[in-house]
Amino acid sequence: MLTPEDNELLTRVGPSTAMGNLLRRFWIPALLEEEIHEKDGAPVRLRLLGQDLVAFRDTEGKLGILDAYCPHRRAHLYFGRNEECGLRCVYHGWKFDVTGQCVDMPSEQPGFKEKARTAAYPTATRGGVVWVYMGPDQLKPELPDFEWARLPKSRCEITKRSQQCNWAQAVEGGIDSSHISFLHRNLEDLTPAAKSTTGHKGYTSRDRSPVFTVKDTDYGLLIGASRNATEESFYWRITQFLVPFWTMIPPIMRENTNDSSQNTYSGHAFVPIDDENTWTWSFNCHPYRDFTEKEKTLFHPRTGLWGPIDDTYRPRWNKDNDYGLDRDMQKNVNYTGIQGIPNQDVAVQESMGPIADRSREMLGTSDKAIIAYRQCLLGMANALRNGREPKASQQGACYNVRSASLLLKKDVAFDKGAAWLLSAEEKQDG
Repeated sequence: MLTPEDNELLTRVGPSTAMGNLLRRFWIPALLEEEIHEKDGAPVRLRLLGQDLVAFRDTEGKLGILDAYCPHRRAHLYFGRNEECGLRCVYHGWKFDVTGQCVDMPSEQPGFKEKARTAAYPTATRGGVVWVYMGPDQLKPELPDFEWARLPKSRCEITKRSQQCNWAQAVEGGIDSSHISFLHRNLEDLTPAAKSTTGHKGYTSRDRSPVFTVKDTDYGLLIGASRNATEESFYWRITQFLVPFWTMIPPIMRENTNDSSQNTYSGHAFVPIDDENTWTWSFNCHPYRDFTEKEKTLFHPRTGLWGPIDDTYRPRWNKDNDYGLDRDMQKNVNYTGIQGIPNQDVAVQESMGPIADRSREMLGTSDKAIIAYRQCLLGMANALRNGREPKASQQGACYNVRSASLLLKKDVAFDKGAAWLLSAEEKQDG
Protein backbone atom coordinates (compact mmCIF):
# COMPACT_ATOMS: atom_id res chain seq x y z
CA MET A 1 0.00 0.00 0.00
CA LEU A 2 0.96 3.63 -0.37
CA THR A 3 0.33 6.59 1.88
CA PRO A 4 -2.34 8.96 0.59
CA GLU A 5 0.44 11.48 -0.07
CA ASP A 6 2.46 9.05 -2.20
CA ASN A 7 -0.68 7.97 -4.05
CA GLU A 8 -1.29 11.62 -4.95
CA LEU A 9 2.32 11.96 -6.09
CA LEU A 10 2.12 8.83 -8.26
CA THR A 11 -1.17 9.61 -9.97
CA ARG A 12 -1.37 13.38 -10.53
CA VAL A 13 0.13 14.57 -13.82
CA GLY A 14 -0.86 18.22 -14.31
CA PRO A 15 1.71 20.93 -15.19
CA SER A 16 2.42 21.85 -11.57
CA THR A 17 2.86 18.30 -10.23
CA ALA A 18 6.06 16.38 -9.55
CA MET A 19 4.95 13.35 -11.59
CA GLY A 20 3.71 15.60 -14.37
CA ASN A 21 7.11 17.28 -14.52
CA LEU A 22 8.78 13.86 -14.76
CA LEU A 23 6.54 12.63 -17.59
CA ARG A 24 7.22 15.84 -19.50
CA ARG A 25 10.92 14.88 -19.67
CA PHE A 26 10.03 12.10 -22.15
CA TRP A 27 8.68 11.95 -25.69
CA ILE A 28 4.97 11.07 -25.61
CA PRO A 29 2.83 9.30 -28.25
CA ALA A 30 0.28 11.95 -29.18
CA LEU A 31 -1.59 10.87 -32.32
CA LEU A 32 -1.63 8.21 -34.98
CA GLU A 33 -0.24 9.63 -38.21
CA GLU A 34 -3.50 8.64 -39.90
CA GLU A 35 -5.33 11.14 -37.69
CA ILE A 36 -3.44 14.12 -39.09
CA HIS A 37 -2.18 13.23 -42.56
CA GLU A 38 -3.80 16.02 -44.63
CA LYS A 39 -2.01 19.28 -45.40
CA ASP A 40 -4.23 22.23 -44.43
CA GLY A 41 -6.67 19.66 -43.03
CA ALA A 42 -8.97 20.04 -40.06
CA PRO A 43 -7.20 20.66 -36.73
CA VAL A 44 -7.31 17.85 -34.18
CA ARG A 45 -8.27 18.26 -30.53
CA LEU A 46 -5.76 16.69 -28.16
CA ARG A 47 -5.51 16.44 -24.38
CA LEU A 48 -2.36 15.14 -22.68
CA LEU A 49 -1.14 15.35 -19.09
CA GLY A 50 -4.14 17.50 -18.20
CA GLN A 51 -3.42 20.09 -20.91
CA ASP A 52 -5.71 20.95 -23.81
CA LEU A 53 -3.82 21.08 -27.10
CA VAL A 54 -4.56 21.37 -30.81
CA ALA A 55 -2.62 19.68 -33.62
CA PHE A 56 -2.47 20.59 -37.31
CA ARG A 57 -0.45 19.89 -40.46
CA ASP A 58 0.31 23.05 -42.38
CA THR A 59 0.48 23.79 -46.12
CA GLU A 60 4.06 22.47 -46.32
CA GLY A 61 3.26 19.32 -44.36
CA LYS A 62 4.88 20.50 -41.12
CA LEU A 63 3.26 19.37 -37.88
CA GLY A 64 2.32 21.73 -35.10
CA ILE A 65 1.00 21.01 -31.62
CA LEU A 66 -0.05 24.19 -29.81
CA ASP A 67 -1.82 25.26 -26.65
CA ALA A 68 -5.49 24.85 -27.51
CA TYR A 69 -6.50 28.38 -26.57
CA CYS A 70 -5.71 31.52 -28.53
CA PRO A 71 -3.64 33.86 -26.31
CA HIS A 72 -5.83 36.80 -27.32
CA ARG A 73 -9.21 35.99 -25.76
CA ARG A 74 -8.82 32.24 -25.17
CA ALA A 75 -11.02 31.00 -28.01
CA HIS A 76 -10.34 27.34 -28.85
CA LEU A 77 -8.13 26.95 -31.92
CA TYR A 78 -9.84 23.71 -32.92
CA PHE A 79 -12.38 25.98 -34.64
CA GLY A 80 -9.55 27.74 -36.48
CA ARG A 81 -8.81 27.93 -40.20
CA ASN A 82 -5.78 25.89 -41.24
CA GLU A 83 -4.51 27.93 -44.17
CA GLU A 84 -1.33 29.25 -45.79
CA CYS A 85 1.15 27.77 -43.29
CA GLY A 86 -0.69 28.69 -40.13
CA LEU A 87 -3.69 28.13 -37.90
CA ARG A 88 -5.94 31.20 -37.79
CA CYS A 89 -8.28 31.86 -34.85
CA VAL A 90 -11.76 32.57 -36.22
CA TYR A 91 -12.57 35.03 -33.40
CA HIS A 92 -10.30 37.92 -34.47
CA GLY A 93 -8.07 36.39 -37.14
CA TRP A 94 -4.83 35.97 -35.20
CA LYS A 95 -2.75 33.33 -37.01
CA PHE A 96 0.00 31.09 -35.58
CA ASP A 97 2.59 28.93 -37.31
CA VAL A 98 3.82 25.53 -36.11
CA THR A 99 6.39 27.21 -33.81
CA GLY A 100 3.66 29.15 -32.00
CA GLN A 101 4.68 32.51 -33.44
CA CYS A 102 1.89 34.87 -34.46
CA VAL A 103 2.40 35.55 -38.18
CA ASP A 104 -0.70 37.61 -38.91
CA MET A 105 -2.87 39.90 -36.77
CA PRO A 106 -5.35 41.75 -38.98
CA SER A 107 -7.37 43.11 -36.04
CA GLU A 108 -4.40 45.11 -34.63
CA GLN A 109 -2.03 47.82 -35.75
CA PRO A 110 1.35 46.86 -37.32
CA GLY A 111 4.16 45.94 -34.92
CA PHE A 112 2.11 44.03 -32.36
CA LYS A 113 2.06 40.56 -33.91
CA GLU A 114 5.82 40.08 -33.35
CA LYS A 115 5.18 40.20 -29.60
CA ALA A 116 2.47 37.55 -29.66
CA ARG A 117 3.08 33.82 -29.55
CA THR A 118 1.48 30.76 -28.01
CA ALA A 119 2.97 27.63 -26.46
CA ALA A 120 4.15 25.16 -29.11
CA TYR A 121 5.69 21.75 -28.53
CA PRO A 122 8.32 19.86 -30.56
CA THR A 123 6.94 17.01 -32.65
CA ALA A 124 8.37 14.01 -34.49
CA THR A 125 6.97 11.12 -36.51
CA ARG A 126 8.17 7.54 -36.24
CA GLY A 127 6.50 4.16 -36.57
CA GLY A 128 3.14 5.58 -37.64
CA VAL A 129 3.00 7.73 -34.50
CA VAL A 130 3.15 11.49 -33.98
CA TRP A 131 5.27 12.14 -30.90
CA VAL A 132 5.34 15.28 -28.78
CA TYR A 133 7.80 16.60 -26.21
CA MET A 134 6.28 18.85 -23.52
CA GLY A 135 9.28 19.50 -21.28
CA PRO A 136 11.97 22.21 -21.11
CA ASP A 137 13.35 22.99 -24.56
CA GLN A 138 16.98 22.77 -23.49
CA LEU A 139 16.42 19.21 -22.18
CA LYS A 140 14.72 17.74 -25.25
CA PRO A 141 15.89 14.11 -25.43
CA GLU A 142 16.36 11.58 -28.20
CA LEU A 143 13.31 9.69 -29.35
CA PRO A 144 13.13 6.27 -27.66
CA ASP A 145 14.64 3.78 -30.11
CA PHE A 146 11.95 1.11 -30.00
CA GLU A 147 12.46 -1.69 -32.49
CA TRP A 148 8.77 -1.79 -33.41
CA ALA A 149 8.89 1.87 -34.50
CA ARG A 150 11.53 1.03 -37.15
CA LEU A 151 9.71 -1.95 -38.68
CA PRO A 152 7.76 -1.67 -41.94
CA LYS A 153 3.98 -1.43 -41.75
CA SER A 154 3.66 -5.03 -42.96
CA ARG A 155 5.35 -6.20 -39.73
CA CYS A 156 3.84 -3.88 -37.14
CA GLU A 157 0.37 -2.69 -36.19
CA ILE A 158 -0.21 0.31 -33.91
CA THR A 159 -3.50 1.35 -32.36
CA LYS A 160 -4.87 3.20 -29.38
CA ARG A 161 -8.04 3.37 -27.34
CA SER A 162 -9.32 5.49 -24.50
CA GLN A 163 -9.55 4.17 -20.97
CA GLN A 164 -11.50 5.75 -18.12
CA CYS A 165 -9.10 5.48 -15.21
CA ASN A 166 -5.77 6.80 -14.00
CA TRP A 167 -2.70 5.85 -16.01
CA ALA A 168 -0.82 4.26 -13.08
CA GLN A 169 -3.35 1.51 -12.42
CA ALA A 170 -3.27 0.70 -16.13
CA VAL A 171 0.55 0.39 -16.07
CA GLU A 172 0.32 -1.83 -13.01
CA GLY A 173 -1.99 -4.19 -14.91
CA GLY A 174 0.56 -4.33 -17.71
CA ILE A 175 3.39 -5.59 -15.50
CA ASP A 176 1.36 -8.10 -13.47
CA SER A 177 2.10 -11.62 -14.71
CA SER A 178 0.21 -13.18 -11.82
CA HIS A 179 -3.27 -12.33 -13.06
CA ILE A 180 -2.98 -14.28 -16.33
CA SER A 181 -3.70 -17.49 -14.40
CA PHE A 182 -7.09 -16.05 -13.48
CA LEU A 183 -8.36 -13.01 -15.38
CA HIS A 184 -7.48 -14.31 -18.86
CA ARG A 185 -8.14 -17.99 -18.25
CA ASN A 186 -10.44 -20.12 -20.37
CA LEU A 187 -12.15 -22.68 -18.14
CA GLU A 188 -11.00 -25.58 -20.31
CA ASP A 189 -7.41 -24.69 -19.35
CA LEU A 190 -8.21 -25.66 -15.76
CA THR A 191 -9.18 -29.26 -16.61
CA PRO A 192 -6.81 -32.10 -15.65
CA ALA A 193 -6.11 -32.81 -19.32
CA ALA A 194 -5.10 -29.21 -19.99
CA LYS A 195 -2.91 -29.05 -16.90
CA SER A 196 -1.00 -32.11 -18.07
CA THR A 197 0.18 -30.39 -21.24
CA THR A 198 3.47 -28.60 -21.66
CA GLY A 199 3.76 -25.05 -22.91
CA HIS A 200 2.39 -21.74 -21.70
CA LYS A 201 -1.15 -22.86 -20.83
CA GLY A 202 -0.06 -25.98 -19.00
CA TYR A 203 2.55 -24.18 -16.90
CA THR A 204 0.29 -21.26 -15.97
CA SER A 205 -2.58 -23.64 -15.13
CA ARG A 206 -0.53 -25.93 -12.89
CA ASP A 207 1.34 -23.21 -11.03
CA ARG A 208 -0.80 -20.17 -10.38
CA SER A 209 1.46 -18.51 -7.81
CA PRO A 210 4.54 -17.27 -9.69
CA VAL A 211 7.64 -16.07 -7.89
CA PHE A 212 8.81 -12.62 -8.98
CA THR A 213 12.37 -11.40 -9.42
CA VAL A 214 12.88 -7.76 -10.38
CA LYS A 215 16.06 -6.22 -11.79
CA ASP A 216 16.77 -2.50 -12.15
CA THR A 217 17.82 -1.45 -15.66
CA ASP A 218 18.85 1.74 -17.46
CA TYR A 219 15.34 2.03 -18.90
CA GLY A 220 13.24 0.87 -15.93
CA LEU A 221 12.67 -2.66 -14.68
CA LEU A 222 13.20 -6.21 -15.96
CA ILE A 223 10.50 -8.34 -14.34
CA GLY A 224 10.76 -12.12 -14.22
CA ALA A 225 7.89 -14.35 -13.06
CA SER A 226 8.86 -18.00 -12.59
CA ARG A 227 6.57 -21.00 -12.40
CA ASN A 228 7.49 -24.63 -11.77
CA ALA A 229 7.62 -26.47 -15.08
CA THR A 230 9.60 -29.66 -14.37
CA GLU A 231 11.72 -30.91 -11.51
CA GLU A 232 14.74 -29.26 -13.12
CA SER A 233 13.30 -26.12 -14.74
CA PHE A 234 11.19 -23.00 -14.32
CA TYR A 235 8.90 -21.47 -16.89
CA TRP A 236 9.79 -17.76 -17.00
CA ARG A 237 7.63 -14.93 -18.30
CA ILE A 238 9.83 -11.84 -18.58
CA THR A 239 8.13 -8.44 -18.81
CA GLN A 240 9.79 -5.13 -19.57
CA PHE A 241 8.75 -1.91 -17.83
CA LEU A 242 10.25 1.08 -19.62
CA VAL A 243 9.92 4.47 -17.97
CA PRO A 244 7.72 6.28 -17.74
CA PHE A 245 4.67 4.29 -18.97
CA TRP A 246 5.72 1.55 -21.43
CA THR A 247 5.35 -2.21 -21.00
CA MET A 248 6.35 -5.17 -23.16
CA ILE A 249 4.32 -8.36 -22.78
CA PRO A 250 6.08 -11.76 -22.89
CA PRO A 251 5.31 -13.66 -26.10
CA ILE A 252 3.76 -17.09 -25.69
CA MET A 253 6.40 -19.78 -25.84
CA ARG A 254 5.70 -22.36 -28.49
CA GLU A 255 4.58 -25.84 -27.49
CA ASN A 256 7.48 -28.25 -26.88
CA THR A 257 10.16 -25.70 -27.67
CA ASN A 258 12.27 -23.26 -25.73
CA ASP A 259 12.36 -20.67 -28.52
CA SER A 260 10.06 -17.64 -28.37
CA SER A 261 12.34 -15.61 -30.64
CA GLN A 262 10.22 -16.20 -33.76
CA ASN A 263 6.94 -15.12 -32.16
CA THR A 264 5.18 -11.82 -32.52
CA TYR A 265 5.66 -9.58 -29.51
CA SER A 266 3.56 -6.74 -28.19
CA GLY A 267 3.29 -4.04 -25.59
CA HIS A 268 1.57 -0.89 -24.45
CA ALA A 269 2.03 2.72 -23.56
CA PHE A 270 -0.38 4.08 -20.96
CA VAL A 271 -0.37 7.80 -21.65
CA PRO A 272 -2.24 10.08 -19.24
CA ILE A 273 -4.94 12.21 -20.85
CA ASP A 274 -5.46 13.70 -17.41
CA ASP A 275 -5.66 12.31 -13.88
CA GLU A 276 -8.73 10.18 -14.59
CA ASN A 277 -8.38 9.16 -18.25
CA THR A 278 -5.71 7.34 -20.25
CA TRP A 279 -4.75 6.66 -23.85
CA THR A 280 -3.85 2.98 -24.02
CA TRP A 281 -1.54 2.52 -27.00
CA SER A 282 -0.77 -0.96 -28.30
CA PHE A 283 1.89 -2.26 -30.65
CA ASN A 284 2.02 -5.77 -32.11
CA CYS A 285 4.97 -6.68 -34.31
CA HIS A 286 7.07 -9.40 -35.86
CA PRO A 287 10.76 -8.49 -36.36
CA TYR A 288 11.49 -11.10 -39.05
CA ARG A 289 8.56 -11.43 -41.43
CA ASP A 290 5.33 -9.86 -42.61
CA PHE A 291 2.13 -10.65 -40.74
CA THR A 292 0.09 -13.55 -42.05
CA GLU A 293 -3.53 -12.96 -43.06
CA LYS A 294 -4.64 -14.51 -39.77
CA GLU A 295 -2.36 -12.18 -37.81
CA LYS A 296 -3.58 -9.16 -39.78
CA THR A 297 -7.11 -10.04 -38.67
CA LEU A 298 -6.00 -10.65 -35.09
CA PHE A 299 -4.08 -7.37 -34.81
CA HIS A 300 -6.43 -5.18 -36.83
CA PRO A 301 -6.58 -1.85 -34.97
CA ARG A 302 -10.36 -1.55 -34.95
CA THR A 303 -11.72 -5.10 -35.00
CA GLY A 304 -8.98 -7.44 -33.76
CA LEU A 305 -7.86 -8.19 -30.21
CA TRP A 306 -9.09 -4.78 -29.14
CA GLY A 307 -12.61 -5.39 -30.37
CA PRO A 308 -14.67 -2.68 -32.06
CA ILE A 309 -13.78 0.95 -31.32
CA ASP A 310 -15.63 4.03 -32.51
CA ASP A 311 -14.32 7.12 -34.31
CA THR A 312 -13.21 8.63 -30.98
CA TYR A 313 -11.20 5.47 -30.20
CA ARG A 314 -13.54 4.45 -27.40
CA PRO A 315 -14.19 0.69 -27.20
CA ARG A 316 -17.67 -0.56 -27.96
CA TRP A 317 -17.43 -2.70 -24.84
CA ASN A 318 -16.98 -0.27 -21.93
CA LYS A 319 -18.16 0.42 -18.40
CA ASP A 320 -21.53 1.72 -19.66
CA ASN A 321 -22.44 -1.81 -20.77
CA ASP A 322 -20.31 -3.77 -18.25
CA TYR A 323 -17.82 -4.63 -21.02
CA GLY A 324 -20.28 -7.14 -22.50
CA LEU A 325 -20.28 -9.26 -19.32
CA ASP A 326 -22.10 -12.54 -19.93
CA ARG A 327 -22.76 -14.60 -16.78
CA ASP A 328 -23.45 -17.76 -18.79
CA MET A 329 -20.07 -17.35 -20.48
CA GLN A 330 -18.51 -16.87 -17.05
CA LYS A 331 -19.97 -20.19 -15.86
CA ASN A 332 -19.12 -22.23 -18.92
CA VAL A 333 -16.45 -20.60 -21.09
CA ASN A 334 -14.01 -18.27 -19.37
CA TYR A 335 -13.11 -16.91 -15.98
CA THR A 336 -14.64 -13.44 -16.37
CA GLY A 337 -17.56 -13.75 -18.77
CA ILE A 338 -15.96 -10.92 -20.77
CA GLN A 339 -14.67 -11.53 -24.28
CA GLY A 340 -11.17 -10.38 -25.24
CA ILE A 341 -8.04 -9.93 -23.13
CA PRO A 342 -7.92 -6.11 -23.46
CA ASN A 343 -11.55 -5.82 -22.36
CA GLN A 344 -10.86 -8.05 -19.37
CA ASP A 345 -7.90 -5.87 -18.37
CA VAL A 346 -9.82 -2.62 -18.70
CA ALA A 347 -12.82 -3.96 -16.78
CA VAL A 348 -10.83 -4.66 -13.62
CA GLN A 349 -8.64 -1.55 -13.94
CA GLU A 350 -11.60 0.80 -14.36
CA SER A 351 -13.53 -1.03 -11.62
CA MET A 352 -11.02 0.38 -9.10
CA GLY A 353 -12.46 3.84 -9.71
CA PRO A 354 -10.96 6.80 -11.59
CA ILE A 355 -7.99 6.84 -9.20
CA ALA A 356 -7.40 3.74 -7.08
CA ASP A 357 -6.99 4.34 -3.35
CA ARG A 358 -3.72 2.48 -2.75
CA SER A 359 -3.76 3.33 0.96
CA ARG A 360 -6.45 0.64 1.38
CA GLU A 361 -4.67 -2.21 -0.42
CA MET A 362 -3.40 -5.49 1.06
CA LEU A 363 -0.42 -6.45 -1.09
CA GLY A 364 1.14 -9.90 -1.26
CA THR A 365 4.31 -11.54 -2.60
CA SER A 366 2.85 -11.63 -6.12
CA ASP A 367 2.84 -7.81 -6.07
CA LYS A 368 6.62 -7.48 -5.98
CA ALA A 369 6.76 -5.94 -9.46
CA ILE A 370 3.98 -3.49 -8.59
CA ILE A 371 5.89 -2.34 -5.52
CA ALA A 372 9.11 -1.97 -7.53
CA TYR A 373 7.31 0.06 -10.22
CA ARG A 374 5.92 2.47 -7.64
CA GLN A 375 9.28 2.86 -5.95
CA CYS A 376 10.91 3.49 -9.32
CA LEU A 377 8.51 6.25 -10.43
CA LEU A 378 8.21 7.88 -7.01
CA GLY A 379 11.99 7.86 -6.67
CA MET A 380 12.44 9.49 -10.07
CA ALA A 381 9.81 12.15 -9.36
CA ASN A 382 11.38 13.00 -6.02
CA ALA A 383 14.86 13.04 -7.58
CA LEU A 384 13.65 15.52 -10.19
CA ARG A 385 12.26 17.70 -7.42
CA ASN A 386 15.81 17.81 -6.08
CA GLY A 387 17.32 18.72 -9.44
CA ARG A 388 18.37 15.25 -10.71
CA GLU A 389 17.18 14.66 -14.26
CA PRO A 390 16.06 11.16 -15.38
CA LYS A 391 18.90 9.42 -17.24
CA ALA A 392 16.66 7.16 -19.32
CA SER A 393 15.06 10.07 -21.16
CA GLN A 394 18.47 10.97 -22.62
CA GLN A 395 19.33 7.42 -23.72
CA GLY A 396 17.10 6.51 -26.65
CA ALA A 397 19.08 3.36 -27.46
CA CYS A 398 18.27 1.74 -24.12
CA TYR A 399 14.67 1.19 -25.27
CA ASN A 400 15.79 -1.22 -27.97
CA VAL A 401 14.79 -4.38 -26.06
CA ARG A 402 12.24 -7.19 -26.14
CA SER A 403 10.30 -9.31 -23.70
CA ALA A 404 10.56 -13.11 -23.57
CA SER A 405 9.24 -16.38 -22.23
CA LEU A 406 11.24 -19.59 -21.91
CA LEU A 407 12.26 -22.59 -19.83
CA LEU A 408 15.45 -22.30 -17.79
CA LYS A 409 17.25 -24.63 -15.43
CA LYS A 410 16.42 -23.70 -11.86
CA ASP A 411 19.98 -22.65 -11.09
CA VAL A 412 20.19 -20.18 -14.03
CA ALA A 413 19.50 -16.49 -13.40
CA PHE A 414 16.62 -15.44 -15.64
CA ASP A 415 18.27 -12.27 -16.94
CA LYS A 416 21.40 -14.20 -17.93
CA GLY A 417 19.64 -17.21 -19.40
CA ALA A 418 17.25 -15.07 -21.45
CA ALA A 419 19.77 -12.41 -22.52
CA TRP A 420 19.81 -13.67 -26.13
CA LEU A 421 16.04 -13.10 -26.37
CA LEU A 422 15.90 -9.70 -24.65
CA SER A 423 18.16 -7.69 -26.94
CA ALA A 424 16.47 -6.29 -30.04
CA GLU A 425 19.78 -4.92 -31.39
CA GLU A 426 21.24 -8.38 -31.94
CA LYS A 427 18.06 -9.72 -33.52
CA GLN A 428 17.40 -6.95 -36.00
CA ASP A 429 17.49 -7.82 -39.70
CA GLY A 430 20.57 -6.54 -41.49
